[in-house]
Amino acid sequence: MISTRTLIPLLLLIAAPALAQSAPPTPAKPAPAAAVTPAQTPEQRLAAAGLTLPPPNAPIGLYVPAARVGNLLFLAGHGECPAGGAGKLGATMDVAEGKAHAARVGLCLLASLKAELGQLSRVKRIVKVMGLVNATPEFTQHPEVMNGFSEVMVTAFGEAGKAPRVAAGAGSLPRGWPVEVDAIVEVE
Repeated sequence: MISTRTLIPLLLLIAAPALAQSAPPTPAKPAPAAAVTPAQTPEQRLAAAGLTLPPPNAPIGLYVPAARVGNLLFLAGHGECPAGGAGKLGATMDVAEGKAHAARVGLCLLASLKAELGQLSRVKRIVKVMGLVNATPEFTQHPEVMNGFSEVMVTAFGEAGKAPRVAAGAGSLPRGWPVEVDAIVEVE
């Protein structure tokens, strides 16, 4: 007579191949996210691309550059840092010049973000971007101009730098700026 102590391991040994074939597949666990090394910080990605953050501008009116609500940081409209660079797309500058201005506005916005947060690594993602392009009524390449801003965000944050975006024309902007951008950013 076979004891229960002997029978159970024997049955498991016999049934193991059949159980292995009929068992549902175990879902693969996602690979752990790669840790951000110091060489992968947004500041270092910008530096590797030859971009440097300027000192942020002081507000030119009665407002704050940023306001935090929960994990969202709302950034006021930004021009270039240092303030300057007037022009109108379709009249005094072309798309390439406008795109370069938009990229400098992106660096200025990042400078304000860094001043607010201490380090850009605290940014989880760019949530929403509103871009205004100072342009003639006939000018229609606002998205191409705003790509300069978006390319800076992607350089700094990768896919998290891509965001829903508005690229609209404006008849004029403060101080004659060619581009003004505000943004909503998710932060830690």
